[in-house]
Amino acid sequence: MAQVKYYRFAQGALDSIEIDAETFGRRSPRRVQREAVLMYLANRRMGTASTLTRAEVNATIRKPWKQKHTGRARSGRTSSPLWRGGGVIFGPRPRDYSYALPRKELRVATRAAFAGKLRDGEVVFVDAIAATKPKTKPIARMFETLGIDRTCLVVLPERDDCVWRSVRNIPGATVRTAAEVNAYDLLSHRTVLVTPRSFEMLKERCGPKAPRTGG
Repeated sequence: MAQVKYYRFAQGALDSIEIDAETFGRRSPRRVQREAVLMYLANRRMGTASTLTRAEVNATIRKPWKQKHTGRARSGRTSSPLWRGGGVIFGPRPRDYSYALPRKELRVATRAAFAGKLRDGEVVFVDAIAATKPKTKPIARMFETLGIDRTCLVVLPERDDCVWRSVRNIPGATVRTAAEVNAYDLLSHRTVLVTPRSFEMLKERCGPKAPRTGG
């Protein structure tokens, strides 16, 4: 069992509860987490970098000087990669960097990342985030009470536009639903803020599956 901070949003009071940290496992395979983070970063690349070859450079095709008897090195055209303003040899071209890992591996990476957060005491609970209209002040007060002064990932059970509009004004804070959270989101934020319901959804989605029994 692990003791974590528990914030009561309506009262603005701070408490603590005990949760079963062994649900997400004891060991964190760093290799799987690394592979997942590299995949998410690669999938975010635009892949729009492009350079011009010597055939695409806007330059005259006139020979700069005659071939012989000038004392200079022979040259065919100013679009040569050897010239300033010429084409680029083997430069980057538009391409797709995205690739996919098996879903089971991504689930293991997410579970391992969350287990590491639990083990390091970087997971805090809030009973519920109630917002009838976008307002950043209650969220900022909650962060101050919890001692969150760096990046924070707020995990909600489902989409809530009011909460998203309230949190987006706080630097370093990100809102995700339990169905969207991945290993990169967890590892790129110092603190993870969850509700009891979103915690159960994460446990159901990423927790180790019960072994099948024969019969």
